[in-house]
Amino acid sequence: MSKRDYYEVLGVDKSAAERDIKKAYKRLAMKYHPDRNQGDKAMEEKFKEIQEAHEILTDSQKRAAYDQYGHAGVDPNRGGGRGGQGADFGDIFGDVFGDIFGGGGRGGRQSRARQGSDLRYNLELSLEEAVRGKSVEIRVPTLAECEICHGSGAKKGSSPVTCSTCHGQGQVQMRQGFFAVQQTCPTCAGKGKIVKDPCTPCRGHGRVEKTKTLSVKVPAGVDTGDRIRLTGEGEAGEMGAPAGDLYVQVHVKEHKIFTREGNNLYCEVPLSFTRAALGGEIEVPTLEGKVKLKVTPETQTGKMFRLRDKGVKSVRSGSVGDLICKVVIETPVNLSTRQKELLEELEESMGKGKDVAKNRPKESGFFDGVKKFFDDLTN
Repeated sequence: MSKRDYYEVLGVDKSAAERDIKKAYKRLAMKYHPDRNQGDKAMEEKFKEIQEAHEILTDSQKRAAYDQYGHAGVDPNRGGGRGGQGADFGDIFGDVFGDIFGGGGRGGRQSRARQGSDLRYNLELSLEEAVRGKSVEIRVPTLAECEICHGSGAKKGSSPVTCSTCHGQGQVQMRQGFFAVQQTCPTCAGKGKIVKDPCTPCRGHGRVEKTKTLSVKVPAGVDTGDRIRLTGEGEAGEMGAPAGDLYVQVHVKEHKIFTREGNNLYCEVPLSFTRAALGGEIEVPTLEGKVKLKVTPETQTGKMFRLRDKGVKSVRSGSVGDLICKVVIETPVNLSTRQKELLEELEESMGKGKDVAKNRPKESGFFDGVKKFFDDLTN
């Protein structure tokens, strides 16, 4: 009989995150566990199938092999993983009931050293650095594998010994009413082994505090909230277990000129009222230097001008955004006597009544509306 797809067994998508896979497993395991279905062989087989799928899909290496080669990639008879054969029904209690009865770690027929914790590093970049990309060196404090004992925790020339309390299982079994509950072994803390002659530099922990320097290649186009994953650069695992990952969290600092929204850049361009009225060419900044922008005559404040492909190149799709320039009409200040006279002449030249409506339609329309509003109030 052919095996079912592991994702189908747990009822999750192939893109499901590990936490979603674990949630699905716990929900199904509670339902199909043999202690809840005593004497039901069908339920027992169903539980084995669920547990096998969980073991493969929560192990990154086994999951990758399964995704690429299917069941053949994790078949122990073909050099793959053990595929969950002969799984211990007690495994589930370490996950599902551990918090209830004071347990913690993962259960299993054999103890499992814990994988190292993931780490996060906050990387602050300027807008220019984020848009163009760069390589940066970072210093990360972490727990690294002890170079003397190579993570075992035992003094050079000695080795950890099997725990006499749990006999290397990492867990002990105790009865809790209806259930036979497995708890983390209090003697070895779930490791299955005890260090009797500890390594001096790491004091038997197998790991030491260390600050390491890493080179991070920041791809062009990243933005605040993006993460760069460095596999295996987190904390070292216990007793030779795999290290965790390092996640570099990107934060882009505010820019003096530009504001970024997606792949578009926005900036405000101050414009004299004479240039806004007459039109012409002005220089505007971009991240690549200054460019010419043609301003149409009679431009009003707030008008947007779009410069195609002058924004940010997407780190995912490769498409390039635009630069949006918002015009802000600047009122002149510190006027000389002659400049004031010229402005008065300009004001007089525009006349009153219909001439105002012709030259300044918004102003005329506004005051006409105000007049009508008060007329309606008095009528």
